[in-house]
Amino acid sequence: MSDTDFMRAALALARRGLGQTAPNPSVGCVIVNKGNVVGRGFTAPGGRPHAEVMALRAAGERARGGTAYVTLEPCSFSGKSGPCTDALISAGLSRVVLGAQDPHPKVNGLGVAQLKSAGILVTENVLKEECEAVIAGFAAVQREQRPLLRLKLATSLDGCIATSGRESQWITGPEARLAVHAMRGRHDAVLTGVGTVLDDNPELTCRIEGFRTVPLIRIVVDSHLRTPLLSKLVRGAAEHPLWILHRDGADKLRRRALEDAGAKLFELPGSSAGVDLSAGMQALARAGITRVLAEGGGTLAAGLLRAKLVDRISWFHAPCIIGGDGYSAVQAFGISRLEDAPRFALASAKRLGHDMLSQFRRVE
Repeated sequence: MSDTDFMRAALALARRGLGQTAPNPSVGCVIVNKGNVVGRGFTAPGGRPHAEVMALRAAGERARGGTAYVTLEPCSFSGKSGPCTDALISAGLSRVVLGAQDPHPKVNGLGVAQLKSAGILVTENVLKEECEAVIAGFAAVQREQRPLLRLKLATSLDGCIATSGRESQWITGPEARLAVHAMRGRHDAVLTGVGTVLDDNPELTCRIEGFRTVPLIRIVVDSHLRTPLLSKLVRGAAEHPLWILHRDGADKLRRRALEDAGAKLFELPGSSAGVDLSAGMQALARAGITRVLAEGGGTLAAGLLRAKLVDRISWFHAPCIIGGDGYSAVQAFGISRLEDAPRFALASAKRLGHDMLSQFRRVE
């Protein structure tokens, strides 16, 4: 097997941890000696232990003289645990093959330098783009001080999320809805607007048995704290954390009632549209969130696009047409010139039952 083959195995491990390792990135590590895999590991839920430590524990003495395939440059500083570079050096590895460079300012090439100074042969940038895609949320926090944000849309062919009578369940079929639950499971948090809470009373949980071990954080953009105390989100706050982004000056009694019910509140500057969403995303990053899935109505989608916060779009298209009196997936957000419209590039497309899922990436 080649370096590429072993790195693909490490990537498969890294993807297992997506949505469960924040604020740390999800990393995969495979240790190979004499052509045989002797250790595997990925970042544990909650972010500790790191992938390299898990793989080295599995390999034991069999790691000596072997090669470690790691999707991300090993950390080179002491945080809550010792540097992974020290662990790899102490294990007696002869070679380390890396995918992506760590964007953390305390690492960012220093991990590679430490390994090389210890006499370990280092090969870099193997399946670099794929490895960078796995750590995109962590990288966004380091470089932009906000989480990676994916906007999920489920619409008719003409871009509607509900009929004129506000009927929306279900536009897409069961295969698409299952894919949404898996998508939630791979994010740290799911974000919605208070309008969706009032209209649909959603749970916003990942309802795939055994998919994740870390609770999914539910976040509501709610300028004036209108989230009902008897909503499913509030009633489930003890088991599934509920965070609310509200603007300054919100009613103190409502705030106290929601906090008593278990919600965590973030007071943010107001804007003409309600909450300053850019400030909200920065607050989430400081709270340890790296990957957010936005599921809401047209108002939230418009606000996120207006603020240039959408990095990815997952668009589920159902083979039906609702018409001009339906509710648009994205409300007006001030685009009068085509050149000002946010641009996205198609990354992939696949069929899910009778529906289509198209994935898009923001064009820089």
